[in-house]
Amino acid sequence: MNTTSLKTKTDSFLGLWIEARTRFSNQLNNITDDDLKKKLLPSQNSIGFLIRHIGEVELLFAKNVFGAKDIKISAQTVIKKYDTGEWTSSKELKEYVEMSFSTLKTIIESQAEQDWETTITTKEFGTKTKAEAFGRIVSHTTYHAGQIAIINKYGTTQ
Repeated sequence: MNTTSLKTKTDSFLGLWIEARTRFSNQLNNITDDDLKKKLLPSQNSIGFLIRHIGEVELLFAKNVFGAKDIKISAQTVIKKYDTGEWTSSKELKEYVEMSFSTLKTIIESQAEQDWETTITTKEFGTKTKAEAFGRIVSHTTYHAGQIAIINKYGTTQ
């Protein structure tokens, strides 16, 4: 058996997350500043809010699940819980989610095989192994990516 072709858990989880995140990242190049204001009524959250939210949650995951204590994050979309209309620059939002992706990717890559079985506790989803908690970031991003696609197609700026 050729052991050089065997993937680690970290490699597998990283590949899964990157592939799932394409549901989000593939939309970014086509989103304009005008699109960022779109909402699908009666929802109050715009595309801009959701993009910012995805980035903030990625940074929260890097910090709270994977232990990147040096990350400074004030998750405004989580704190405010509603869209304040301030996320209207596609350039700034794209840079933000590129940074959040890179940050989370780096901390995921640093995980040793045994780290995935370490338990963590958060107020959002209780006590889970890192592997179990990882499912949350994958599903969180793809869930909101679906919302973004529907809002962009059917939403309005009214």
